[in-house]
Amino acid sequence: MTDYNKMPAEKLGEGSTIKLERCETEVDLYWRVAMDVLSVIEENNKKGEPTIMVVPYGPLGPYARIIYLVNKYRISLKNCTFINMDEYLDDNDEYLDKADPLSFRGGMDRIFYSQINEELNVLPENRYFPDPKNPGKVMELIEKAGKLDLVFGGVGINGHYAFNEPPEADEVVTADEFLNRPTRILNVSRETRTINAYMNAGGNFDAIPQKCITVGMKEMFMAKKVIMCMPRDWLAGALRKVIHGEVTPYVPCSLFRLHKDATVYACPDALKTPLPEIRIYNK
Repeated sequence: MTDYNKMPAEKLGEGSTIKLERCETEVDLYWRVAMDVLSVIEENNKKGEPTIMVVPYGPLGPYARIIYLVNKYRISLKNCTFINMDEYLDDNDEYLDKADPLSFRGGMDRIFYSQINEELNVLPENRYFPDPKNPGKVMELIEKAGKLDLVFGGVGINGHYAFNEPPEADEVVTADEFLNRPTRILNVSRETRTINAYMNAGGNFDAIPQKCITVGMKEMFMAKKVIMCMPRDWLAGALRKVIHGEVTPYVPCSLFRLHKDATVYACPDALKTPLPEIRIYNK
């Protein structure tokens, strides 16, 4: 079997059922995702059909481009339902307060909904987060719409999607069982808390909540199209596992190899060979 960690970058994606889209820069990746999102919305608008998507709070980059295109070209989001894929919870399984800097709900209001011209904006009642008191609501929304047009979001360092964390090493779970996990409350993994502390809290591990609610793989696998964003150098190992490694719940995004239309958008840093080396930083 080929060692996918040694595979040249130009060979990545060959033979995989997940499409790999190479982006020259992180900015290019965000523009491509924004255009994919809006192409789905515009097509549905032309047909007079609603749009329903599962969307992330991060990566944030696509939202600035979506805002620009929506406001400039007058693309209506009035017939859209946006279901955010996850949110942190406190120790009592309650949402973080919207004013908390780590709140995804507050963040979406600040960086997205408040920036869209009101006559074009997603209606407030169609801006939805999974509810720890009613996790089944996500499936109800999808079933009521009769479809899920698109899901897009970032991939975790452990290959997770949303907060669908891999099973612990001693937990036996089949791929089918993992794909049947619905929206639910769970603990944030050590790996995720560590990388999120690095990205969002200056390395302050204790600042990252230990619990969350996430839209499940069960709902997201219903999407007509899945987009996975991998812009960072610390995603190089996960990218190769997702595209070329074993299809396993221990690398959740690898399960999208079983999906009919899944794409990874990757920047050059994420395509690098993830072989061990001691980095030397210039002072």
